[in-house]
Amino acid sequence: MNRPTLTATFFALATLQAASVQAATPITHVAIYRGPAGCDDCSESVKRALQHVSPTYQIDFVGVDESIDITPQTLARYDLYVQPGGGQDIPAALASLGDARAQAIREYVAKGGRYLGLCMGAYLADHSNLGLIPHDLDTEAGRPGFEVPGIADAAVRVTWEGKPDTVFYQDGPYFPKADAASPYNVLATYQNGDVAAARYRYKQGVVVLSGPHPEAGREWFEGAGIAVSMMPKGELFEGLVRRVGE
Repeated sequence: MNRPTLTATFFALATLQAASVQAATPITHVAIYRGPAGCDDCSESVKRALQHVSPTYQIDFVGVDESIDITPQTLARYDLYVQPGGGQDIPAALASLGDARAQAIREYVAKGGRYLGLCMGAYLADHSNLGLIPHDLDTEAGRPGFEVPGIADAAVRVTWEGKPDTVFYQDGPYFPKADAASPYNVLATYQNGDVAAARYRYKQGVVVLSGPHPEAGREWFEGAGIAVSMMPKGELFEGLVRRVGE
């Protein structure tokens, strides 16, 4: 083997090894978006859920009105970026992020970062918005065989990592069927078989998205008048964090 070929082969192997090491880096520092693209208490609920998964996580809120803004430099400090739930207006949510922050998030994931999107955070990741996945998303509400016809809060039945459970739902999306052009791993399905949570790759990074709200605590159910007996029995949110960290 001649020297140029040997050098190219070594570089390729080193690049693959570096990517593998980066993907295996444990999650210790987490950035959670907080701001107008989110809803009241959504960011705080994610923080509580993360602290339940691991009290050792170092967690910061980031956003335009926070002490830490969203820039390439600040995001580089974190092992995971979380975009929580929000309202109904997806274009307004994206506009409130602004072009510079949206680009910073894309660059962060492209270079090996991890993105966890919940409900609105999943919608924002789609092809027409942040562009982290190759297709656009639409609501599961009103889909054939789904138990919620509109935007009312509800607890819905899911199969989560192979186990039946229930989870808080608030007009979240489903994920179109995977194909060669848009591959992903199914993490959860709704009762009708539509995909409720999925794991994608975006360049060197990982994108995990959920239509429902596995981070929702007791106060969400009580506030919506839903019996607390409908809260998840399993550790659904912990499963998402585990999969985004793989």
